[in-house]
Amino acid sequence: MAIYWVYLAAIGLSMGLAVAITPAVNAVSKRCGRVDAPAARKVHRQPMVRLGGVAIFSAMMLTAVCFLTGPFLTGAAAYLSPSDFLPTDVNTARLLLLGGAGFFVIGLADDLLDLSALHRLAMQVGISSYLWRCDIRISDVTIPGFESVSLGWLSLPITVLWLAGVVNAINWIDGLDGLAAGVASVALGCLVVLSGGVAGIAVQPMLGILCGALLGSLLGFLCYNSHPAKIFMGDGGSYFVGFMLASFCMVESGQITNAFPTLFPLIVLMVPLADMVSVIATRLYCKKSPFEADNRHLHHRLLAIGFSHSEAVWVIYALAVATGCLAMAAAGAAHGGSWIVAMSALLLSAAYVVVRQLWRAEARDSMNTIRGNEIW
Repeated sequence: MAIYWVYLAAIGLSMGLAVAITPAVNAVSKRCGRVDAPAARKVHRQPMVRLGGVAIFSAMMLTAVCFLTGPFLTGAAAYLSPSDFLPTDVNTARLLLLGGAGFFVIGLADDLLDLSALHRLAMQVGISSYLWRCDIRISDVTIPGFESVSLGWLSLPITVLWLAGVVNAINWIDGLDGLAAGVASVALGCLVVLSGGVAGIAVQPMLGILCGALLGSLLGFLCYNSHPAKIFMGDGGSYFVGFMLASFCMVESGQITNAFPTLFPLIVLMVPLADMVSVIATRLYCKKSPFEADNRHLHHRLLAIGFSHSEAVWVIYALAVATGCLAMAAAGAAHGGSWIVAMSALLLSAAYVVVRQLWRAEARDSMNTIRGNEIW
């Protein structure tokens, strides 16, 4: 359990840095005129800075550098055996930070230059493919009840699809104040706990430190991004957070020894992934481009049926907590965890009631619209 003190130190340092850096980024961006103007499908009604990702990125990177080099690493090693700090783990951490920096640059360029969706996707594929060549990849798939299957040449497209998919899922769910940062924080909290070696999973100090650093930066950023927000994370922030989450889940799932290593990442990130898949399916059904922005996301639907801004955010937070609990249970299913399953069932039951009311309200509005058209 001593390793959690190291993780808490990473969280605290990164959070402090984010709290200090975010106001500076906000002030400089306003002075330079880098603001996001209000629009029909956007919730905010005044120009807002959308370069908060700079603060998230800077806080995490500074914390990671401190813990991967110098006295911080020496102090962390005092809580562990020498075998816990393997050279391969350090090299993996550096590759993940390099990939995160690449995705951050893509998002930042989009914030500043408004890149096309095709250009952004091409650069995401390029960075993901490079990391695959560096052995950051999904090599096999394990489904409960079946033996693990090696992906072979399919490893490359599936790895690229996973990384780019999670990045865009986090980007798309960033539609309300504090929503993306909060949902990502819940998932990171689960990863921090698991990286400490619970449920028979090997201790992964490098992963825990990186997860803690990102979690701290998001918590610090939430001090300014919670409703009413003073700054947005922008594409730079959402791309960076999405990539780090996707890659962390890949590394963590490789240490799960039960039947759920493949399902774990899908469960812990179920909320943003389900929102993205449902929106894409709806757009395709309506014969529209899957990249065409609209108001079909879950948070838009919650607002449409009468939830306030804060209420909609907390409903989605509850869903994220439920799926996070289910992911924890899946990771340690062979070692118990009935209380986690019970909590998940309770939260998911509440979520079911909300979603049922959501669809009923939409159906009622649709019928009223049809009747109104018939009258006229």
